[in-house]
Amino acid sequence: MFSSVAMGLASAGPAYSLAATLGVIVAGVGLQAPIVTMLAFIPMLLVAYAFRELNASNADCGTTFTWATRAFGPRIGWMGGWGIVVADVIVMANLAHIAAAYGFRLAGLHGLADNRLWTTVAGVVWIAVLTAICYVGIEFSAAVQRWLLCLEVVVLIVFAVAALVRVYTAPPATAIHVSASWFNPFEVASVKALTSGILAGVFIYWGWDTSFSVNEETVDSARVPGRAAVMSTVLLLLMYALVSTSVQAFAGVGTSGIGLGNTDNSDDVLSGLGEAVFGSHGTGLLLSRLLILMVLTSALASAETTILPLARTVFSMAVHKAVPSRFARIHRRFLTPTWGTLGMGAISIALFVLLSSFSRNILADSIDSVGLAIAFQYGVTGFACLWYHRKILARSARDLVFKGVLPGLGGLMMALLFLYAAFVVYADPAYGTTAVDLPLIGRTGGVTVLGLGALLVGVLLMPAVTRGYGVALKLQRGLLPRRLPQHAAVESASRYVPADNRSGVGGDWYDVIPLSGTRIGLVVGDVLGHGLGAAATMGRLRTGVRVLARLDLSPDELLSRLTDLVEQTAHDAGAGPRGPGRRMPHADAALGVSCLYAVYDPVSGKCGVARAGEPVGLAVVPPRTGVADCPELPPGPPLGIGGLPYRSTELDLEPDSLLALFTEGLLQAADGRDAGFARLCRVLADGRGSLEERCDRAVAGLLPGPADVDATLLMVRTRLLDRNQHVEWAVLPEPAAVATIRAAVTKQLGDWGLGDLAFTTELIVSELVTNAIRYVGGPIQVRLIRDRALICEVSDTGHTSPHLRHAASDDEGGRGLFIIARMTHHWGTRYTSGGKTIWTEQDLRPGDIP
Repeated sequence: MFSSVAMGLASAGPAYSLAATLGVIVAGVGLQAPIVTMLAFIPMLLVAYAFRELNASNADCGTTFTWATRAFGPRIGWMGGWGIVVADVIVMANLAHIAAAYGFRLAGLHGLADNRLWTTVAGVVWIAVLTAICYVGIEFSAAVQRWLLCLEVVVLIVFAVAALVRVYTAPPATAIHVSASWFNPFEVASVKALTSGILAGVFIYWGWDTSFSVNEETVDSARVPGRAAVMSTVLLLLMYALVSTSVQAFAGVGTSGIGLGNTDNSDDVLSGLGEAVFGSHGTGLLLSRLLILMVLTSALASAETTILPLARTVFSMAVHKAVPSRFARIHRRFLTPTWGTLGMGAISIALFVLLSSFSRNILADSIDSVGLAIAFQYGVTGFACLWYHRKILARSARDLVFKGVLPGLGGLMMALLFLYAAFVVYADPAYGTTAVDLPLIGRTGGVTVLGLGALLVGVLLMPAVTRGYGVALKLQRGLLPRRLPQHAAVESASRYVPADNRSGVGGDWYDVIPLSGTRIGLVVGDVLGHGLGAAATMGRLRTGVRVLARLDLSPDELLSRLTDLVEQTAHDAGAGPRGPGRRMPHADAALGVSCLYAVYDPVSGKCGVARAGEPVGLAVVPPRTGVADCPELPPGPPLGIGGLPYRSTELDLEPDSLLALFTEGLLQAADGRDAGFARLCRVLADGRGSLEERCDRAVAGLLPGPADVDATLLMVRTRLLDRNQHVEWAVLPEPAAVATIRAAVTKQLGDWGLGDLAFTTELIVSELVTNAIRYVGGPIQVRLIRDRALICEVSDTGHTSPHLRHAASDDEGGRGLFIIARMTHHWGTRYTSGGKTIWTEQDLRPGDIP
């Protein structure tokens, strides 16, 4: 906690921030500078609550980038992350300049402090040194921050108290007594001036969110960063209120000398106050040097804690495929982002040299432009918190206030500040030190050009970096069933929830496959990995399952054939050999896929199930008890991994039983798989509403916020065929029995009102029963099923499947199956535990369908 608070305070850089912006605030609002610095605390505190609640739901070092992506999608998320990068990189240039100048002043080299070349060289050295400190580890960085911050806070408080004492004991000519009007915001001359002052005030608070950027490296990452952030903003408020009041009382707001309104001191109001407050001899000289050292260490501490969130934001963006993946590499010893830290240090150096080479005016205006990036980033985060938790705001008053109202107000205030400052205050050519002639717009303030221009670069880069996510998501959804088929065996509903982070678009899928004999195949699967590769693999496997399912394979045999397909594909791709139970090096994306396949028979009420891998599950809710249970399924290895053979288990299901097939992503929000399954069981036990409504309740209850990984839920309610829809006969293996079964079939078709199908059905039954008697013998079963088609099934004890062939003109046989194929819509063979079943389907007219 102490290190997190220290990082939040140090990143804000109280001494540096006051030195760089207090003069700007005074120039805008005059004597009301203290209240303006305090008013800027309000939106910061509101946004801090947004950060706290989002971090509690998902501690990710990408912060705004990650949370905005999950709340609004990859485009808004990218811009939120880009806002962080822009603010951090630009402020690094200013921090380096301040550190270089104060380093020379501390050494008494005032001439070098005003030399552009030497301050640039020294600034580059400081950035390199601080980058190295951040690179060797977070614990070392935190230790450095604690020492630097303690020195900074102590000297800052001593300075503020000494200044106030001087005002009332030995005041300088510029001194003015503290007045209540200083704390009245209505005394500010205009809304424009107030907005400019508050936005500058936002800059001095900025940085407390560093504690969130290192949340994944923090003990109790869900709570400590949030508490540290709120504590940091409150401590900053107290320090800024004290220092701004005492400095204004001591130096006044005059435009000459040490006055805060002096434009020559606007970018550094503290350097000339040390000797004025403490004196220039003995202890006073030492304290004045400590004040310079304090501003130097503040700039250094702020620069160091700017590198930390910058590197970790880029690291998170790389993990989520928003920037090149090399930025996600971690040093094996130091455990810090290699490219994220060193790369961002190099980019900061390049920008610092670029801005310094133009002029100090541009460098000065870049400070104000940082305020736009900050307001944009914080505004996005406030709205993201509100939208992220929108489904649970009504859960309690606390959720409504801290997850909805406060973050929403913080986001709104930041958005208004951003728009008003960018297009009214900073756009004025008279504001700041630079102006630019823009085509079609005219002369525009340099602060707006720098701030909006930097954000516009992110807009231009956005299509390139978000295209992959959009294509993957479109491919994924395009490969899933557009709608589930209506079937006599089950009523079904489904939900697919794609992950909201950029890497999460994966390969979860579900399917409902009509099979012969009115049976139905149910499948859910989970492909490892993310992006286009996982989506393409999912499409390939879904097609493979549908093809194998049409062969009427048992669930365990289907998974065995599917894993053979996976291994063959991997072998053809050059994945290389593997040993039992070992994953192939450089393996195909399908290796390690989890899949659950079930076949339900609405005639018998039996359901055969087999499973490959663990991240898929099945829950059953019997209608009698209404209590969800997870049946024990035989374990099976993921596809392509090898190991034990797959086994099927058979469940006896009552009519109106509820089955829920799901991938593990549905349980991700719970504390462990068991807790997630218990929550799912409670949702399934609620029997209100249709299956579609129950799916919605399940997803809302299990995934109240955006998902880390994609999730799939397939919910089905079983049915039994009415006894009037099917009939079965046992046939003796004698030639005379053929005429008997033909007569029975004709009578049944007459009872069903399907007499027009009697001739073709008699021919089909005669051919199939005759072949069974001639080539197999033994018990024979004949079954008719009247569903959306007329199904005829002939079962025997043989294990040899007949094959369709085209008989020559002089052949005496071999035309039976050919005739059957011409007279039916579908036909096929499926194997059973006791032999095989040959089945045919004939189309029915709409009026004949029950």
